[in-house]
Amino acid sequence: MKQFKLNAEVREDLGKGASRRLRRTNDFVPGIIYGADQAPTPVMIDKPSLYKAVDDEAFYTSIITLNVAGKTEKVVIRDLQRHPFKPLLTHVDFLRIDPSHKLTMNVPLHITGQEACVGVKDQDGVLHVLATDVEISCLPEALPEYLELDVSKLEVSHTLHLSDIALPEGAESVALSHGADHDTAVVNVTRPNISADAEDAAEGEEAPAAE
Repeated sequence: MKQFKLNAEVREDLGKGASRRLRRTNDFVPGIIYGADQAPTPVMIDKPSLYKAVDDEAFYTSIITLNVAGKTEKVVIRDLQRHPFKPLLTHVDFLRIDPSHKLTMNVPLHITGQEACVGVKDQDGVLHVLATDVEISCLPEALPEYLELDVSKLEVSHTLHLSDIALPEGAESVALSHGADHDTAVVNVTRPNISADAEDAAEGEEAPAAE
């Protein structure tokens, strides 16, 4: 897993006006650190290093080392606010990590084997990706950068579900923890001119009833 380090300073001047003034300096982005049964800490994050980090997909699912006034905090991104029409970051929320407590995070899903997909390459089907991330729960040490699902053997009129995604040891799908009826479709291959939803519904109707 990639290592991300950011520098920050404790923010003494608070409020919306203070945040606007801080953003105008072009050196820092306002933010806050909270969680792990500790008091929230308003901070200002070094802007150049933050802007570089947010361009990397792995940043959003990595344990980040945040250096604040000589103290090191282990955190993850909880919320990243952007200007509605300018390419600017306006605020960052960091969640402190407790190594003994599970995290709930949305992890990117990478679909592999698309060029070799049997249903597309040999059966003239159309591949539909129905999910781009998966919400999982795990201890910080087990947090993956991303998840993968291979579709190279997926045939036309077939579907892969959440339960088909391999998770790291100790991690679980939040949706599946609520029961098998939450095992939603992730990717399928449909016949030409048939929508992904219609194909998935038809497959469900054809499935034999449970004994």
